Amino acid sequence: MRKYNTAILGATGAVGQEFLQLIAERNFPFQNLKLLASERSAGKKVEFLGQTYTVEEAVPDSFKDVEIALFAGGAASKTFAPEAVKRGAVVIDNSSAFRMDPDVPLVVPEVNPEAIKGHKGIIANPNCSTIIMVMALKPIYDAVKIKRVVVSTYQAVSGAGKEAIDELDSQVRAIAAGQPAAANILPSAGLPVHYQIAFNLLPQIDVFLEDGYTKEEMKMVGETQKIMGDANIAVTATTIRVPVYRSHSEAVNIELAGPLPAAEAKKLLAAFPGVVVEDEPAKQVYPMPLFTSGKDEVFVGRIREDKTVPHGLNLWVVGDQIRKGAALNALQIAEYMIEHNLI
Repeated sequence: MRKYNTAILGATGAVGQEFLQLIAERNFPFQNLKLLASERSAGKKVEFLGQTYTVEEAVPDSFKDVEIALFAGGAASKTFAPEAVKRGAVVIDNSSAFRMDPDVPLVVPEVNPEAIKGHKGIIANPNCSTIIMVMALKPIYDAVKIKRVVVSTYQAVSGAGKEAIDELDSQVRAIAAGQPAAANILPSAGLPVHYQIAFNLLPQIDVFLEDGYTKEEMKMVGETQKIMGDANIAVTATTIRVPVYRSHSEAVNIELAGPLPAAEAKKLLAAFPGVVVEDEPAKQVYPMPLFTSGKDEVFVGRIREDKTVPHGLNLWVVGDQIRKGAALNALQIAEYMIEHNLI
């Protein structure tokens, strides 16, 4: 098998580190591997597959001879993605910079892989919550069109990066020791006010827009419609940060265009690639972040009919935000391109 010169931008963060773990686990065919980050992280040493790599500061020429560039996300994407493409790389980007650009495919490989073929050098990885939700929506949508989705998310601190994970850990330790819990990261590091996340939850992810929704909530609306290829799906979201390290959870209410019994929905979900059904109420079997963290699949349970509308379903959907919600999805896009000679 041919191997590809690969770069990871944001290699020292939570998603960048997950990229490395997945590259090793999945035997991803890289030839040369370049680890890139900001000036602050440049010079760090990373041990990977028996070799020591030195993290380099990202500059435009860092992408010379790179064929696949995996971007972990952040503001650097806007600067470096076009520069990487100019130098011949295909960029798979985890940031929100290009997701709604009509010229950039927004891809979940199990859901809309055909969109990859139209890329012009940049392929966008969707928002973590969107990825997890559309994995559960797709098999149902294909069977019976979806009219409306109401989703409430319960998002782990991993969605806010390594610093948020560390802050939850330090707050729990401080409270257990009878000390005050310092808050400097959440709801978002750039905001003027920060709140404790330990033993709390925050009804704000990202900044508020004029209509009272947050950017995170509106990402789920636009991205779901784009990925599913259906601008008529009505989506409304409420996104909540909870004191969980990894794995996002979502309560998803779906209004369908026609009948679909819960038992049939379970069969469709169980047969869909990348989805695992855990749904045995009598045995208290249902997905939980504690058990889905570190797993590649999206887990679905609490599948039941909504009796308040003619054709409705309720689902409980859980998936590891750093894996399927970020690094794994991006790597799967690269694997698909390799397998189908699109790079």
